[in-house]
This record gives sequence, C-alpha cells and structure tokens, in this order.
Amino acid sequence: MKTNTNPTAKTLVILATAALITACASTTKIDSTPAGATLYINGEKAGTTPYTYTDTKIVGSAVQLKLKKEGFEEFQTTLTRNEEADVGAIVGGVFTLVPLLWSMKYKPTHTYEMVALTHQPEAAHPPEYIQYVTPPKKAGKKKR
Repeated sequence: MKTNTNPTAKTLVILATAALITACASTTKIDSTPAGATLYINGEKAGTTPYTYTDTKIVGSAVQLKLKKEGFEEFQTTLTRNEEADVGAIVGGVFTLVPLLWSMKYKPTHTYEMVALTHQPEAAHPPEYIQYVTPPKKAGKKKR
C-alpha cells in the first residue's frame, strides 16, 4: 500500500515543531560592575557574575535577583520576561496559539553597577557602664 505524503505539509510540521521548541527558552547574561558578585535567584544562590540565566517561563513571569559582594551594598531587582518580542514564538503562534505564551523574552544582557560601602558599621553594643570622673579641686587661697 502506497502512502501519500505531502512534502509541504511535512516541512510546515517540522518548522512549527522547531519554532515551538526554540521559542520557549529565553536567555540573558547577568553581569555586575565589578564582576564576581554572588548572584541569588529567587533567594537561592545561583553563582557569580557574569552568569548566564535561561528559563522557559511564560510572558510576564518574574524572578527576583540579588547581588552581594563584600565591600559593596546589596543590590536587588526583578527580572521580568517582557522585555523584547521573540519572533520565533510569534511565527510559531501562527500555526498554534501555544507559542504566544512565550512571545516575549529577556534582553540579551543585564549589567548592574554595585555601589561601594562608604563606611563600615560600628559596634552595636554600648559600654555596659559609664564612669564619670570629677575634676580635682584647685588648691588656692582661702577666703576670710
């Protein structure tokens, strides 16, 4: 029995599948100035900057980023997947509506400038007691 295969239909199915697979993921480089800051994603230690972050979350999803480096103020921000249009997902959405959930992606790079601490915090404990010293009386002439 001979099967009738349409090469155009096969090509469209392959293209739609490829668009579905590639359109779901979005990648961004997270960097800091100076480099080497510890990166926390949603509260979990992920690594140090520069760091390549990839996810398959849908449009509008957000992740919390925190950067820590000794001698610098802690930096926190939110990274939201709505920064750039993803052409592959939009083209895939022509065939099925599902890729439209991934039609936005992250910008390729995010660089955050860390602010140096100006002073180190002082000890939080005051002395347990304060001793007041009275100055000695001056020796002088007695009044009559």
